Order: sequence, then structure tokens, then C-alpha cells
Amino acid sequence: MAKPATVEDVARVAGVSRQTVSNVLNSPDIVREETRERVQRAISELAYRPHAAARRLRTRRSSTIGIHLDPYLGGISGVILDRFVHALTERASERGMRVLIYSARSADEEIERLADLVDGAEIDAVVVTGTFFGDPRTGWLIERDVPFVSFGRPWGGDDVYGSALAWIDVDGAAGTRAATRHLLASAGPRVGFFGWPSGSGTGDDRESGWRQAMAEAGATGPRFEAEDGLAGARSLMSEIFAEPGVLDGLDGLVCVSDAHAVGAHLAAADAGRRSLPVIGFDNTPVAEALEISSVEQSPELVAAGVLNLLMGPSGHSVAPRDRATPPEHVLVEPRLVLR
Repeated sequence: MAKPATVEDVARVAGVSRQTVSNVLNSPDIVREETRERVQRAISELAYRPHAAARRLRTRRSSTIGIHLDPYLGGISGVILDRFVHALTERASERGMRVLIYSARSADEEIERLADLVDGAEIDAVVVTGTFFGDPRTGWLIERDVPFVSFGRPWGGDDVYGSALAWIDVDGAAGTRAATRHLLASAGPRVGFFGWPSGSGTGDDRESGWRQAMAEAGATGPRFEAEDGLAGARSLMSEIFAEPGVLDGLDGLVCVSDAHAVGAHLAAADAGRRSLPVIGFDNTPVAEALEISSVEQSPELVAAGVLNLLMGPSGHSVAPRDRATPPEHVLVEPRLVLR
């Protein structure tokens, strides 16, 4: 077995001192860009991995990112956050960081849990999920000067881009816009939308993509809505499709989630039109198994974006919060998967 590369090996290949390599790993901002890039190339070439425990002792940092994991509520779309956490853990490990998963049943309980973790120096940063306008968790983190990134926009305010917190999210409107354009081109002008009740930030965002694409094409189509859940979606669409002329007047259907898409697909099949083009959102294994097209959120790209916001594109430690710099807001464009 080949001997693992050392700091000295990296310094020799990069033509710099051992201290410069250490600076690139622990304080990259103080190293000139040209030198930093040369060291990073040597690190990549030698597959060098810093000794995490030694670095924690030296820097007095935990090299750990905390993330709250919501209880699994079932349903076919509940795997997205799990994929995100898995990807975050893998990519953080590549940077010499760890991920600590904690649970809490309410925002107040989560703040208590965070206080224990921060006061005990167990985490350097936090990834917050399920944020909303006026979220007490983000207010607490800002007050305590804890670096954090939100996975999801803080819906509910007037301008999420004016938010005082850094966030990364999937561009739902771009996903449904691409899905609608595809159906307009391949199925016909009467493309409907099956969404959640109005008032959901994520749902309204996805609906806006359908509306934009339909307006661009000068087309019109019906809108249906139901709470999330396959059984309820199927039941509602079965009632609607039983009405005379509804199915005949529909060329395709864009859905806010795979649960809605599967429900609509099964209802259409029950009504004798299994060929109705339906596109979901989330690209779950169930949609794949039923050969239903869907919008892929790419949580792996979101995980990479979270780490970039917390650590910089190539950093190996969490950067302190910079109060003088406006927080970054990043949208990841999803991918339409056709089947």
C-alpha cells in the first residue's frame, strides 16, 4: 500500500514552504491566489488529505457542520432531504469536515439544541432547513454570530433576495417552466397544472414557471390543486377526470410534486387515458419505476453550493461571518428528466 502524502510532499511538489501549505489549508485568504492554486493542484495531484484530528487540536475548531433532520413523514417525496444530507456528508468529508445530525420537534427546541452544540464547541457552522420569514432559529444564529446557510428560501417576506441570511435553493420555476415548454412542444397547447393550495412559497414558485411558459406561448390550461399526498391527489383527479370533456380537453399536465404526478397518472389510467403526458417534480424512484417524467432537484449540487457558501470554493474550514458583506443567495437550476 502506498504511503499517504504528507504536508512536506505537497510543499515539495508545489515549490513552497510547509507553512504556506498550512496557510492554504487553514487560512486560504492570506495566501496569494497564484500560490494558493499551485498548492491546491499539488494537493489534488497527491490526493493529500489533512489529518482532521490534528487540525482540530491546532485550530481549536470542531471541523463539524450541524444540520437538523426532520422526522420522516412518509410519502414518495420524502427522500430529497435524505439525499441532500448524504451528499453534504460526502462532500464535507472531502474537505476534511464532518456533519453532525441533530433532531428537534420545534423551532424553540432546535434553538436549545443549537445552544448546547455551539456552547460546547461541537460545531463550527449550521445548515438550516425549512426556513420561513421571521424564523427564530436564523435570528438566534445571527445574534450569536454563528456561520450558517439556509437550504431553502425564507418564504413569507416581501423580498427573499433582500433577506439578511445566506440561502441556497432549487429554482422551482425554472424546472416547471422547462417541463411546460416540453409539453407545449410535444403534446399540445392545453397544458394544465396540478399544484398545492396557494400560499405555499415553494408551490407558488413552481406554479409561476408554468404560468410564465403558458403566457409566452399564448396558451391556456386548467389549474387543479390538492394537499400533498398520493391518495388525495389520485382521488381528486379521478373525480375531475370523470367529468365529461375534461380529459379530452387536456394535452398534458405539469405537477408540483411526484406525489401529485403519480396520483394524476393513475387517475388518468383509471379513466382510460394512460397515455396522458404527466411531468412531476423531485424525480423520485417511484416516478422512475412508473416511467413518469420529472424535474430532478440535484441535491448533490445544492450540497456543494452550501459548502461553497460556508467555506469558499476550495476552503478547508468554515469562514467567519462577514457582517460588512451582504449575504449570498444562490439558485440551483434543476434538470428535466424525460421518460
